[in-house]
Amino acid sequence: MRVIAGSFRGRKLETVDDRTVRPTSDRVKESLFNIISEYIVDSQFLDLFAGSGAIGIEALSRGSANVSFIDSSNDSLKVLKQNLSTLHIEDKIEIYHADYKTAIEKFKLKNIKFNIIFIDPPYSKGMAQDALALIEEAEILSQDGIIAIEHNEKDDMPQSETKLFLFKQKKYGSTKLSFYTYYKSAIRKEP
Repeated sequence: MRVIAGSFRGRKLETVDDRTVRPTSDRVKESLFNIISEYIVDSQFLDLFAGSGAIGIEALSRGSANVSFIDSSNDSLKVLKQNLSTLHIEDKIEIYHADYKTAIEKFKLKNIKFNIIFIDPPYSKGMAQDALALIEEAEILSQDGIIAIEHNEKDDMPQSETKLFLFKQKKYGSTKLSFYTYYKSAIRKEP
């Protein structure tokens, strides 16, 4: 696995040696960043279910100001820290060893908001839908922010929550990307 673009373009990343961890394919990663590209520079980025950190590292490579990596797996965090150390970017990151519910609650209590939140949980377990609802309730997405969720094409994603709505979906084989934003942000130009 490699960084696709930006200051770390072409740099090799280690992957987690665990069959339950599913790395985002280069095709999906490239499409994701094409869609959110105008929002990346100087953004506060949350990589929920970070795994090896490939998505958050790609965000840093493309100009994100800061990335918070969340994962509950010791194995994933070990690989993530190794990847970050190799790239010498420890100063622009925060790592949280926590499950997504605990992390979202901590961000709420600290009043931390993100411009972009990427959610890539284990497929078909209801975690994507749960994380979306918790993020909306905790109000950790900035008012003009975007949530991108990677999920299985068969996962039923809500058209809207109370304040958030689904404004774009893209399908790549059996994988889908779903994008959410606040209703009042919807009048802006669609990415």
